[in-house]
Amino acid sequence: MRVRLCLEAVVKSSSKILSDKETETVRQWLPPDVGGGGSSQTFQKTIQPPEAPPTAAELEAVQQQAYEEGFEKGKEEGFEFGHREGLEQGRDQLREYAMQMDRLLSTLDQPLQNLDNKVEDELVTLVIAMVRQLVRREVNSDPGQIVGVVREALALLPVSSRNVRLQLHPEDAELVRDIYSLGENDLGWKIIEDPVVNRGGCKVVTDTSQIDATLESRLANLIAPLLAGTRTIDEEEVE
Repeated sequence: MRVRLCLEAVVKSSSKILSDKETETVRQWLPPDVGGGGSSQTFQKTIQPPEAPPTAAELEAVQQQAYEEGFEKGKEEGFEFGHREGLEQGRDQLREYAMQMDRLLSTLDQPLQNLDNKVEDELVTLVIAMVRQLVRREVNSDPGQIVGVVREALALLPVSSRNVRLQLHPEDAELVRDIYSLGENDLGWKIIEDPVVNRGGCKVVTDTSQIDATLESRLANLIAPLLAGTRTIDEEEVE
């Protein structure tokens, strides 16, 4: 401790300022170890001059490097976060779109059912019209088909039927008479001209039964299987 105080006093008392060249050869003097019993040794230590502070350009370069490194790292982290966030948002949007589609379909369910019923009715009307035109065309092209209709209707009568009356359109009635070339007494049934009955059909009436073989009735029976019992056909539709 005493030696250190002496050194500080010597430094303070010195009025000479050393130059840079002189500081390079300054030697630090260390006191000998008085307790070791050995010979005193003088150690020399060269004092290095302090490093020059970094210039403004160096500081700017270091700052720029740190900025770029931080920017790249931030960009990578931001991209990863943004990618993950984008996927989550995309999934949320898909869920929302799916829910909107479900709600839309549920609201359209009832109108679609009504539309199906309307389309079905229109299709039935169209089918009836087509079948009616086809049958009428066939009747007009071959009026003799009425004979087959009459035979089928009469065959459905019970054997014990009496007072059989056959109602036909006037033109069909004349045709039937000409084909059979027999009188009503020979036929066993009476022909009645009925303008209400359309050509191509007939009605057979007895005291106990009646058979409707009109064109409208036969068309209804023909179309009924197509509807599978979902709709009742009015006579006005097939007239």
